[in-house]
Parts: sequence; C-alpha cells; structure tokens
Amino acid sequence: MDGRHVLVGYDGSRASDRAVRWAATEASLRGVPLHVCHAWNWPYPQRPGDRDAMEIVQGMAALTLGDGVRLAQETVPGLEVRPVLLKGTPSGALLGAAVNASLIVVGSRGAGGFDRLPLGSTAVHVPAHANRPVVVVPARLRADPARRIVVGVDGSPASVAALRFALREARLRDASVTLVCAWWDPASLPGPERLPYADPEAIKERVRARFASAVGPELVDFPDIAVQDMFVKERARRALVDLAADAMLLVVGDRGMGTSPTTLLGAVTRAVLHEAPGPIAVVHEHDQHATPDQ
Repeated sequence: MDGRHVLVGYDGSRASDRAVRWAATEASLRGVPLHVCHAWNWPYPQRPGDRDAMEIVQGMAALTLGDGVRLAQETVPGLEVRPVLLKGTPSGALLGAAVNASLIVVGSRGAGGFDRLPLGSTAVHVPAHANRPVVVVPARLRADPARRIVVGVDGSPASVAALRFALREARLRDASVTLVCAWWDPASLPGPERLPYADPEAIKERVRARFASAVGPELVDFPDIAVQDMFVKERARRALVDLAADAMLLVVGDRGMGTSPTTLLGAVTRAVLHEAPGPIAVVHEHDQHATPDQ
C-alpha cells in the first residue's frame, strides 16, 4: 500500500460511527494516518446578522468532529488521527479533502434526510465523483462476517481495477476473494425484452473468455490469495448482493460493460449501493491509487 492517509467523513450519525470504526481499522492495516472530516455550514437561507451566531455553529461542528476523532482513537489505540473541519457540503468537503488520500470512507446515510432511505446523497455523490476508491459503510454491520471479499468482474476496465483493489484488501485482511461474473440468456427474458434468436451458449462462451482474459493477468501478483470463481446465470445486481450476504466487503467498478462514458455510476453499481448488506467499495477505472506498484 502507498503511504497516503485514509479519509473518513463523520457527522455523528450511526452510519458515520460505523464508518469511522471501519476506516480506523483500515488505516491501521495499511499503516497510515486517518483523517476524520466534518463539514459544517450555516443551515438557514439568510446569513446571520451577527458574527457570534456563525461562530456558535462552527463551534458545535468542532465538537462533533472531536467525537469522531475520539471514536477512531478508541477503536485503534495509538493510531495517528487528524481532524479536518471544513465549511461546505459533506460531499464537497470530502472530495476536496481527498487530494492526498488513498481511500475515502463514508457512512451509507448521514444525520439529515429521511430515516427510511437506505442511502444518503453523500454516499452516492462521493463514489460518483471521486477519482480514488470509496467505501460506503452501512449503519448496521454483521458481527461475524466471513473472511471473504466479493468482487464483480465483467471484463470492463473499472472491474479490473476493482479486482486489483479486492486482491490488495484480501492480502491486508488475510481473506479470500470470490470473483463473480454474471450473465443471462436474452431468450429467457419475459415479454417484449425477450430476444428469441439469441444463442445462449455463444453468449456464455464470449462472457467466459472475457472474464478469463480480465482475471488471469491480475492474479499473477497474488499467488498467496485464495480465489474462487463464480460464473453465474443471473442478473449482476442480484448475484452480487446474494453472494456478498456474509462477506466482509463487496467491491465493484463504477460502471461496467456497455455503460456510457458520460454515466457517473452504472446501473449495477447504483443498485448494489442501495441493496448491499455490508460495506461496499466502488473503484474507478482511472483511480490514482488502484495499481499494485503504488
């Protein structure tokens, strides 16, 4: 791993508590500092008439940030933890503070918004706009996840970067890796989506070949990692969520095969962000810190 720090967003919510704990452990495994970031802003349309009111809001934000720093220090005693207090939106502050970070960690939803939403705006905006891996941590985590990391591979450049990230994480955490490649038969689709002239065997073989060519070169540098291939006939979003039910981490690329380059997050990535039962890492094709030699 490179010598850069891990950056985590904190706002006092239950999900951000989990994110700080996860990020502290990750920073410790990497042997790098942890930066805990909290964003604050004046919450009303009009600016305050006196300066004291603004200072009170900023002071309350500093107290919240202090809680996050203490939580990280309690999680991993002796870890170097640095506070980062910024004015602005949570997603904007995190992206701005991530210039020298190798990884960003956020909670699945913050203190604002609607209680029934599984995913907040920051947990969508940061993975969509970051140029480095982002891990989204839910408010609730399994107490005893399997020492297994699940990664989706479809042959796209982003999925290859995701595989590389998953293998490095597996080495850090002494875990195995499950490689998931999902495909489906268009002739079996219902209604107007059905394509009766499709050749399912030909489709299957093309997908297998693409999978093998993407995976093979990446495994050469990780002979110590136990790897399992899962080549399944299922929608990708369903296969990934189901197979990651007991995993410690699910890793996906920001967008897969056939997705427009102008699309920030592909349909499968958006779906698993909402449905994943545990932490999920979103890795980009052009991540600056995804290559093994950094």
